[in-house]
Amino acid sequence: MKTQIFLTVNGEQHELWVRNDRTLLDALHDDIGLPDVRYGCGEGVCGTCTVLADNEPINACLTFAVQAQDVAIQTLSGLTNASEELHPLQKCFLEHGAAQCGFCTPGMVLTSKVLAQRNPSATRQEIRYELVGNLCRCTGYTKIVDAVEEYFGQVREQASTGGGDR
Repeated sequence: MKTQIFLTVNGEQHELWVRNDRTLLDALHDDIGLPDVRYGCGEGVCGTCTVLADNEPINACLTFAVQAQDVAIQTLSGLTNASEELHPLQKCFLEHGAAQCGFCTPGMVLTSKVLAQRNPSATRQEIRYELVGNLCRCTGYTKIVDAVEEYFGQVREQASTGGGDR
């Protein structure tokens, strides 16, 4: 049986007909065509399929597409602005060499973005704790935490000068 759903992804509305057991991951990647939403483990362990649902990190492989109706979904590609400029957090990842193979990057970036909004003064230990659901196979996490710390410093500086997070 298929159900008609309307998904709001990266600010755009999408109409889909999906089986009730179709995952959000499959709907985003295969049906809508978003290559930044990737399959990793299929069990919610690796964080590769992380997206933001109403600004909360979720595993798209564990969420049914029909559950995402009336939820604002943001993927990694949704962080770029209209002129295709990278988000400052993505720039920090590039500058620190924190994005190597790209397997963990969506989950790391999106989870870090939410943490920056909640607690831009998080310590290295707190950052590591928040990122525990995102497995990295390349960097050993040090470069990732360095990038996140630099971004948090930028967020704190903008807050003290009255600027806002993008």
